Amino acid sequence: MKTALVRCPSDRCSQVIEILPEWLGRNMYCPYCGVRMTAKPVEVDNELRERQKRVAGGRGSTIRRLPLVALVDNVRSLWNIGSIFRSADACGVRELVLTGISGCPPRPEISKTALGAEEAVAWSYRADALEALAGLRAQGYSAVALETSPRALPLVELRWPERTCLVVGNEVAGVAEQLLEACELHTYIPMYGVKNSFNVAVAFGIAASSAAAALSRT
Repeated sequence: MKTALVRCPSDRCSQVIEILPEWLGRNMYCPYCGVRMTAKPVEVDNELRERQKRVAGGRGSTIRRLPLVALVDNVRSLWNIGSIFRSADACGVRELVLTGISGCPPRPEISKTALGAEEAVAWSYRADALEALAGLRAQGYSAVALETSPRALPLVELRWPERTCLVVGNEVAGVAEQLLEACELHTYIPMYGVKNSFNVAVAFGIAASSAAAALSRT
């Protein structure tokens, strides 16, 4: 029976897994560590790893970036990912950390809305958002979740940390509960219409612009 090889994206695991070809492109759980992953062929995974290294050392690294990173967890739409890349570049974001089911460049859907920003903003992929956040916290970043919660402050009242990690989540479910609990601060954008939220890419742009304005003055 013909099979395909995929690699667990978790840095703590990285096991190569044999699956049926029809599972390629689907979400699955690593049988070794249990992390949720998208089944990508090993050769595609290798190409992605090399690409993100090139982007991290490319032209985006010559531009002054703010002490601002963003963790994008379980954002399903590739068009939203592209829009987030474009806003991240405009707001001086140092790095996008894509986690969970969030798609990664190179994808034509991302390029269509990023308009080249995916080649300018450094990015990385981690399967586990909590693991990724722990790594960013070790670098001195404090996490700000963009989510409504009992302790969330309106965006205009938030005092941004000197080194900020802006966290956004899924288009429907928002920031996952465990990830939300791990964030030091929560903030939300007040709404004045019948809807109770913005599109995630729009919300990211508004919050990232607010953070950039504050951090550029420090």
